[in-house]
Amino acid sequence: MPTTRIFLTGEPGVGKTTVVRLVMSELEHRGVSVGGMISGEIRESGRRVGFQLEDIATHRTGILAHVRERSQGSPAVGSYGVNLNDLKEIGAAAITRAIATSDLIVVDEIGPMELKSDDFVLAVTAALKSTKRFLGTLHKRSSHPLVNSIRSNHDYRVIEITHMNRERMPSEIVGELAAN
Repeated sequence: MPTTRIFLTGEPGVGKTTVVRLVMSELEHRGVSVGGMISGEIRESGRRVGFQLEDIATHRTGILAHVRERSQGSPAVGSYGVNLNDLKEIGAAAITRAIATSDLIVVDEIGPMELKSDDFVLAVTAALKSTKRFLGTLHKRSSHPLVNSIRSNHDYRVIEITHMNRERMPSEIVGELAAN
């Protein structure tokens, strides 16, 4: 049986990252080592102005994308400029480290911002070729070749998170990932 690869997708704000955090917490409680990267919003005065990324193992954080980066010649996604340096030095490095040292590799998110980085794409590709368990989130509307290959791989499970299923998904995903 192939190594477990689970990807969560769904509308923005539906709770994909929350599900990932709950799964990580439960698996760590069970003694599974978790590494990789996770992202979150940066808000100022109640307004989203960007996204941060965090190395799960070291807790080192950086800027994934920010409205201020847009004016500095960074690749643009919507009103945000992508910080390729932090994506490489923190995000891709965290994924690479997780391949070597963790039982479970987490990548939140594989989306338009992250996919601007060749280093990120290479790190995710290496993680998927590894023998480690993998939990990731996929941007719902991305059509990048990496995302298309994930969606079309029948050995991978892609789960759409909705308001109706998000409460039960963490325990179901933990069950699948803990079994391998």
